Amino acid sequence: MSESADLLKGAFAYKSGDYATALREFRPLAEQGNADAQFMLGGMYYNGEGVPKNDKTAVKWYRLAAEQGIAAAQNILGEIYRRGHGVPQNHKTAVKWYKLAAEQGDALAQNNLGAMYALGHGVIQDWVYAHMWGNIGASNGSERGAKVRDLAAKNMTPSQLETAKKLARECIRKKYKGCESAGHQKGLTAAQSADFQKGLTAYHSGDYASAMREWTPLAEQGDASAQTLIGAMYNEGKGVPQDYKTSVKWFKLAAEQGDADAQGNLGMMYAFGWGVLKDYVYAHMWGNIAAKNGNELGAKLRDDFEKKMTPSQLETAQKLARECVRKKYKGC
Repeated sequence: MSESADLLKGAFAYKSGDYATALREFRPLAEQGNADAQFMLGGMYYNGEGVPKNDKTAVKWYRLAAEQGIAAAQNILGEIYRRGHGVPQNHKTAVKWYKLAAEQGDALAQNNLGAMYALGHGVIQDWVYAHMWGNIGASNGSERGAKVRDLAAKNMTPSQLETAKKLARECIRKKYKGCESAGHQKGLTAAQSADFQKGLTAYHSGDYASAMREWTPLAEQGDASAQTLIGAMYNEGKGVPQDYKTSVKWFKLAAEQGDADAQGNLGMMYAFGWGVLKDYVYAHMWGNIAAKNGNELGAKLRDDFEKKMTPSQLETAQKLARECVRKKYKGC
């Protein structure tokens, strides 16, 4: 019997729930390097179908299939790394696999990649790319892609929205390849994006002075990511004298642009009275807004300080949060 016939026999057996036969057909093919069989075997180990559930063995087979270009395996491998099933959790590796699958047109991976940009997991948080990938995923049939796109749209300026739609059209035209190579970083030019990355490299190497030098012009031009990072440097006294008031200034500028990290950080400043008068109502308000935009610190802040507030304070904080969202985070 030919390899394709064995694979088909295994697929029919799997579909009918005869996992023993499916396993008998898939395993030899997988061991011989058949990518489709490797993918199916990975799924059986991941779900415990006909074999004891074993995430590590599932990862082994999924990886082999993914390395041969099976988009579904790449997307699932991204999920596995995002969740830390059978491997240490690693959002950057998750993004790598999602991107490979997304570039092949996999709608689920396109949605997942958009979600990673929305949350800032494994990548710099970016509503434009979140919208772009969510929009593309939605156009390819992913309902979750539509949700990512719509969430992103609520946090974007008209200019950012226009950019995201343009990038999505260009990405489809390029068959999903090289869709992030134009240097976009929250509306920055290619040169500015390069400066941002230089700052990031300097920061991670401990060269805070160089990071500040690269990010300050960008922050002054309105880049929310640079504003948030500079705010954090003033908060922690990295490369500059610690200055909570200046930290609050930069966090507020970024928060007003919808940056979830800045919103969470601003809530923290109010919670502890760093650079502002201590105020649990504003701590809860900004924490709540940040949490709704996917920031884990914001959710923890909101939940922790909720216990310390009176019912009246809590009601006020929730009302202020709703008003702030309605005002697009301006003048909150």
